[in-house]
Amino acid sequence: MSTAAVPTDEPAPTGTGEPGPTDTTTPAPAPTTPADELLALHRSGRLATEYPRLKTLLAQLDEDRSARAAQLLARVDPDEVLRAHPSLPALTVAITGHGTLSALVPALALEGARHGIVLRTVVSDFDSYVFDLADPGSALHAASPDLVLCLLDPMVVRDELPAPWRPEDVEAVLAEKTALLEGLVSRFAGSGSGTLVLNTLPLPRDLVAQLVDHRSRARLGVLWREANIRLLRLAETRPELVVLDLDPIAGEGVEVTDARLSVYAKAHLSPRMLSRYAREAGHLARLAAGQTKKCLAVDLDQTLWGGVLGDDGPEGIEVGDGPRGAAFAAFQKVVGQLASQGVLLAAVSKNDLGPVRDVLANRTEMALREEDFVRLAVNWRPKHENLAELAADLNLAVDSVVFADDSAYECGLVRRELPGVAVVQLDEEPARHIGKLLRDGWFDTRELTTEDRARPALYRSEAERKDFLHTFDSLQDYLRELGVRVEIGPVADADVPRVSQLTLRTNQFNLTTRRLQPAEVRALAEGPATQVLAVRSGDRFGDNGLVGAVFLRREGSTVHIDNFLLSCRVFARGIEQAALTTVLSRARADGAHEVVGHYRESAKNAKVQDFYPANGFARTGGAGDVGERPDEREDEQPDAHTSERPGEQPDASANVRTFRHDLAGIPPLPDHLQLTDTSEGHTP
Repeated sequence: MSTAAVPTDEPAPTGTGEPGPTDTTTPAPAPTTPADELLALHRSGRLATEYPRLKTLLAQLDEDRSARAAQLLARVDPDEVLRAHPSLPALTVAITGHGTLSALVPALALEGARHGIVLRTVVSDFDSYVFDLADPGSALHAASPDLVLCLLDPMVVRDELPAPWRPEDVEAVLAEKTALLEGLVSRFAGSGSGTLVLNTLPLPRDLVAQLVDHRSRARLGVLWREANIRLLRLAETRPELVVLDLDPIAGEGVEVTDARLSVYAKAHLSPRMLSRYAREAGHLARLAAGQTKKCLAVDLDQTLWGGVLGDDGPEGIEVGDGPRGAAFAAFQKVVGQLASQGVLLAAVSKNDLGPVRDVLANRTEMALREEDFVRLAVNWRPKHENLAELAADLNLAVDSVVFADDSAYECGLVRRELPGVAVVQLDEEPARHIGKLLRDGWFDTRELTTEDRARPALYRSEAERKDFLHTFDSLQDYLRELGVRVEIGPVADADVPRVSQLTLRTNQFNLTTRRLQPAEVRALAEGPATQVLAVRSGDRFGDNGLVGAVFLRREGSTVHIDNFLLSCRVFARGIEQAALTTVLSRARADGAHEVVGHYRESAKNAKVQDFYPANGFARTGGAGDVGERPDEREDEQPDAHTSERPGEQPDASANVRTFRHDLAGIPPLPDHLQLTDTSEGHTP
């Protein structure tokens, strides 16, 4: 990274005299650093039109340059960006809280650009969070935000303390504020939309220091932490709520407050703390937009171990022994921890495969073994080619991949050739590897599901299925021997997080691209006229878990399929036909006269545009024909520009085709699979 200072945003000085006959025009030098490029784009008014490029440039800036870039990005009009790039995901973020909040806007603009998301921010009036959250008629509710950031600071307590005060006074205020927040969360859940974000309150040092005896200080620490624990526990029972814990950020040395800004501007959290808060909020925005990554591809030499395997040999590399070796081993443990929670781990390294396998098998200090990886892309090909092939082999879009490497050259090449890949540039100091990898929360999710933990094993078993397929002359013979099992039944409460995850992340087999948070899935599952069916599958190689969902709505004698989605892992096995046949059979048994299905075009679901006609449905009119789009590889990532706001019904004016089945001739079940309908308690 260049250490050149970011140029100031001032016009270059101009001469006052007339040019002489020998004067020549000297062109402005081309931008040489990412900071220079950003400033040049700003000066030329092209930040909006070049918005997709910004995440690559911003990834290479340090903290100081990022703060200056944030001021430029705050001036970019979100609507101008979307006019130039209508396919970009866009979210509305409402900001409310206790103090002055405007300083958070540039920090959020920076985070949105870093992740390729267009954020529209709506800032509430000073200290209006109680009214904003409690009143369904507030401007905050009217904005229908995807994220509501209710920014809390220690002054929410300090402002209520008498003078003088004792720990018991703090206890009373904390109890009152906690009860107030619990009530506001309940009110918001009943009338709001999107995700509500609260945060814990860092304990200010100067508040503690006002108590002269250590026993009182200890008491204050207990009371303050107990209140924060109550806030954190709120998220355990409220699926619409996220509570960000600011204590770990303060523990890294980030100052909680800036005394002058707090007193004079009523901005009670420091600029650095707001920047770190915005980073966490950016992770949530990326998650709401479905941009969570799924695969971590790591280099080996100087990344997972010290030294160069080809030069030093399997016994000469550094891992486990000595300070540097211990740092590499610690990094491996963190990588393994991510893999244990569903992150697909791959090695992408310029090496010979044999020695790499030797190290993974025989170096006892290694925390990672070959079975921890879903792929070893170890060869001498360019790494961007290996990454593209890796994504294809795993049936993922390449922008689902995070690539970690210590080589500036390799990182730069991947950024240039595969701009959708998130690049984590490590350096020569292995002790910093962990912080660099975890800094951007690439794999964050609202709630870990059983399917998440099982994902690496599922992908390894998928490789076994492909090998099994190659032993058959026909697909039908393969399917018969595969022994596909399908189970369909009402979604259980424990299934809600996974079903929500499917709506947020599935694109290719997603007929209307409706995106739903857990609370919205639960409401549809419990509604008097709506039902959510969970689709599970398995076969001779194991259980695939919950792989699909069908959202139904009854209106008189008509059953509507408001959405139907299926994971890319189980395509072309007859599971979708089995689910649809079940829906049609149920509708007829329940006295319905017709089933109406909706298909809404997106950039990635053209594969299923003929799903309903192929299964006996007839087109009923509605919106005009939708043009074909090239098929894109499924990544279970949302096509956000065509998705509806959570909870909305398909809109016939928005590229929706409507199809009708009269229930006269229901297609038979595929004969190669076994279906269990748990709601009926029998196996057809």
